[in-house]
Amino acid sequence: QVQLVESGGGLVQPGGSLRLSCATSGFTFSSQAMGWFRQAPGKEREFVAAISSIRYYTDSVKGRFTISRDNAKRTVYLQMNSLKPEDTAVYSCAAGPRGGIVTLNYDYWGQGTQVTVSS
Repeated sequence: QVQLVESGGGLVQPGGSLRLSCATSGFTFSSQAMGWFRQAPGKEREFVAAISSIRYYTDSVKGRFTISRDNAKRTVYLQMNSLKPEDTAVYSCAAGPRGGIVTLNYDYWGQGTQVTVSS
């Protein structure tokens, strides 16, 4: 069955770093675009980053976050540097044939991992 499992979240002080991982199984990973989304309490789910043949980021994380993938390991990563309190959210990974910034383009979703940025 299809599985996407995020890990690497936690509590970090402003300016700190975390690396999120999303391990997958049950679908053809190499044929799918992969994305990261986040949702803060009381807010809508927000696109963060995506990777297919190119990489794309929402403006608020450009220069701070890096998305990458390892097809052999069926894993996508999100390296987050210079973290800010406004980055606090549940981060979820997703897979879809087209990718991009639109939620409906993704077919498979993980359950998410909590990232809290606070002093």
